[in-house]
Amino acid sequence: MLCLRAIRPFSWRVFHFRPFSFEPLISQMNNCTDEEQIFGLIEKNKSLLSEKQVGCALSMLWQFQKQKTSSVKNVDCVRNHPQFLTLCNLATTKMGFMSDSTLVNVLYIIQQFGIEAHDSLVEALVTEAWRRLERFDISVLSKFSSCLADQHLHYSPLMGKIADIVNRNLENIQDLRSLSVLMVSISSLISQRFQEKLVNKAELLFDTMDSSQVNTARRIVQFLRNIRYRYYPLLERCNKVFLSNMNHLDLDSISKILSLYYSLQFHSFEFILMTKKRLTEMIPLFDHPASCVKLFVALGPMAGPEEKKQLKSTILLMSEELTGQQALAVMGAMEEMESRNSRLIKKITSILHKHLDNYKPVELLRITQALTFLHFQSKELFVRLRELLLSYLKVSVIPSEISILVYALSMLPSAHLDEVRMSQIEAVLPQCDLHDLNIFAASVLRCIQYDHMYLDNIPGKQLKVLQKLDHYGHQRLQECKSLNLLWEEVKSLKGDWFADSLLEETVVTLQRLMDEINYINVAGIASFISRTNYLSTSLLDKIASVVLQQIEKIHPFAILAIILPFSTLNYDPPQWDEFFGTCIQHLNSYLSVLDPLVLVFLGYSLATLQYFPEDLLKTIFNIKFLARLDSQLELICSSLNMTVQFRLMELNRAVCLECPEYQIPWFHDRFCQQHYNKDFECILDKRRNPLPYGSHNTTLEKLPKIHLESNTQIAGSRLPPGAEKIALEFLDSRAFCRNIPHLKGKSAMKKRHLEILGYHVIQIPHFEWNSMALSTRDARMDYLRERIFGEGKS
Repeated sequence: MLCLRAIRPFSWRVFHFRPFSFEPLISQMNNCTDEEQIFGLIEKNKSLLSEKQVGCALSMLWQFQKQKTSSVKNVDCVRNHPQFLTLCNLATTKMGFMSDSTLVNVLYIIQQFGIEAHDSLVEALVTEAWRRLERFDISVLSKFSSCLADQHLHYSPLMGKIADIVNRNLENIQDLRSLSVLMVSISSLISQRFQEKLVNKAELLFDTMDSSQVNTARRIVQFLRNIRYRYYPLLERCNKVFLSNMNHLDLDSISKILSLYYSLQFHSFEFILMTKKRLTEMIPLFDHPASCVKLFVALGPMAGPEEKKQLKSTILLMSEELTGQQALAVMGAMEEMESRNSRLIKKITSILHKHLDNYKPVELLRITQALTFLHFQSKELFVRLRELLLSYLKVSVIPSEISILVYALSMLPSAHLDEVRMSQIEAVLPQCDLHDLNIFAASVLRCIQYDHMYLDNIPGKQLKVLQKLDHYGHQRLQECKSLNLLWEEVKSLKGDWFADSLLEETVVTLQRLMDEINYINVAGIASFISRTNYLSTSLLDKIASVVLQQIEKIHPFAILAIILPFSTLNYDPPQWDEFFGTCIQHLNSYLSVLDPLVLVFLGYSLATLQYFPEDLLKTIFNIKFLARLDSQLELICSSLNMTVQFRLMELNRAVCLECPEYQIPWFHDRFCQQHYNKDFECILDKRRNPLPYGSHNTTLEKLPKIHLESNTQIAGSRLPPGAEKIALEFLDSRAFCRNIPHLKGKSAMKKRHLEILGYHVIQIPHFEWNSMALSTRDARMDYLRERIFGEGKS
C-alpha cells in the first residue's frame, strides 16, 4: 500500500508533462492552414505540450513562411506573437528530451525567425547540440553546421570539431546533399589536403545524386568558390545539373549561380544563353524593388538593347523605394553594363549619397570605383566620401581595411594624403601580404602624381613609404617557402609598381619553387606568365614537362591558359611538337563543348606558333559555329567583343596564308576596311630606287580571293621584274617580352605573313629608335636610309 501511494504522485507528474497520446494534437497541427490556427492550439494545450509537439509546431510555422513570397512573409509578426514566446520557453525546458533531429531542427527554425545568436535559447540549444555532437548522424550534423555558419562561427572550435568528425568518417558518408552542406560550412578552416579529399568524395558521389538536386550542385560550386579552386570536372557536372533544371530555377537561384561563376571565373556559354532567355521571361513578373534590383543585376550585363532599356525604366520608376544596399547593387551592375544613362546614374547616386554614412569601407570603395568609371562628377558627394573615408582610416588598425580606405581616397579628385596618414600606412607595412602592398603602392603613386601636378611638390614621406614598400615586397618574396601560398598572393597582382619593382623577384621565387608546379596549379602559373609578359624559359619548360607527364589529370578547359604564354611570348619548349600535339589531342573530344570564344582564342594562339590543327580549324570555320559565336558576342562587353572579332580575323588571315590547302575562305574584307590601318610600305626597283606607289600593293587586309598553291604566286603579283616590296614597321615596347628584347608572337606572326605576301619586312625596335645614338633627326634619317636602301645608300 505504501509502495502504491509512493508511486502515484510520480506517475501524475509524468502524466502532467507527457500526455499518454500526443498523436491527435500533432495531426491537428498538420491540418492547420495558417499561423493563427497553430497559435490557437498552443494556447489551449501549452501545459500539456511535449517536446515532439513543440518541434512540430515550430516546423509548421516555418513551413507556412516558406510557402509565401518575399513580399508577404510575416516573420516579424510571428516572432513577436505571445504564443511564439510560449513555444520558445517550452523549447528551453524540454530540449533535454528532444531527439537529435528535433533539437537541431528547433535551433534552425528559431534562427530563421531572426532570434539572435546571443539569445539564451539559442545558446542553450547550441550547448546541448555540442554535448551530443559525436552521436549525430550525417544529416543532423550538416544542419547543425549550417546553423553555426548562420551565426558566423566558421572559425570556431565547435566548427573545427565538426570538421574533424567529417574527416574521420568521410569514407562512410554516402549522402552528397548532407556532405555538400558540411563542405560549405567547414571550408574556411580545412587544409588543402582535406579540401582535395572532399572534392574527390563529391566527385565520387555525384552520380548517386538525383539530377534535380540543384541546391546540392550549387553548394558544391560554392565550396569550390570558398576554397578558390576552379576544379573543372565538378564545375562542368554541376553546370549540367543547372542546365537540365533551367525551367525550374527561380531568380534567387540564378543570381547565386551567376555570382559564384563570376567569382570562379568559370564561363559557360550555354548557361548564359539559357539564363538570359529565362530571366528575360521574368521581366513582366516583378514589381517589388528587391526582386527588380536582383533581376537588373543578373540580367542587365547580358541583356540586349531593348531589355536594358526596359530594366532601366523599371528601376527609375521605383528608385524612390530603393534601399542603400539595393542602390549599391544597381550602381555595380551599371558599371558592368558600361551604362551612360545620365538620368539613372544621377538618381542612383542621390540614393547612395543619402545612405553614405551607413556603408562599410569596402562598399565605399565600390561606390568610388563605380563613380569614377561612370565619369560622374559631384563635388558635394566626393567631399562627403573623403570625410567618411578619412574618419574610418583614423580608427582602423587592420592592414587590409586600411589598404581599401587608402585606395579609395587615392581615386578621389583630390588624391592627397598628409604625413599622418602616410605614417599610418608605413606602420602597418610589416603586417601586409603582397596584395595589400600592391594596393598601397598604387595609392601612394597616385598621390605622388597628384602632388606633383597640382601642388608642384612631392613630400619626402611619400618617397620613403614607396622605398619601404619595395623592401617589404622583396622580403616577403624571399621568405616564401610554398608555391601555393605564393600563388594566393600574386595571382591577382598588376600595375606599374608590381611590374617595375617586384616582377623580376617574383619570377625568381617561382623558379625557386617550380618543383611544386603540378596539374592543379599549372594553368594558373601559365596565366600569370602570359599576363606579365616575362619570358622565363625554365618556367615554361617546367610547365610543358608537367603537362606532358600529367595531361590526363588536366581538364581540357585549362588548355588555353596553358598554351597562351608560349603563344604570347613566342617560345617553343623542348619537344614542342609533342607538347602541342598532346594538348590538342586532349582537346579534340571537347571541341563541341568549349565556348566559342575559347575556341577562337585557342585557334589564334596556336596560329601564332605556326600550329594549325585541322579538326580545330574545321570546327571554327563552320556556319553553325560562327552563328553560335555571334550569339555569344551579343552577351559580352563591347571591348571584349571587338577583341574576339580581331582575333577571328587574324586567325582567318593566318589560315588563308599559311594553310591554303584547307580551303578556308577569307571573309573579313569588310571588317578590315572599317578597322584596319595599313602598314607603311614602299616599292624599290632592282637598283634599290623607290618606284611610284600604285596598284602593286597587296596589304594584310586584301588577301587573294583564290586559294593559291604556293607563296611565290602571291609574292610575284603585279611587280616589275626585280622590284621588291618593303614593309616598314615601328615596334614599341608591347611588341617585346618585358625582360629581354625577344619578339612576341603577334609581331612575329605579322612579319611572317608580310613575307608570305612578298614583302621585305623591316622592323624598327623602340630601343634602337629611342636610343642616344638616334637622338637627332639626321641620325634617324641615316638609320632609315641604311635599313631601307642598304648600307652606303645616300
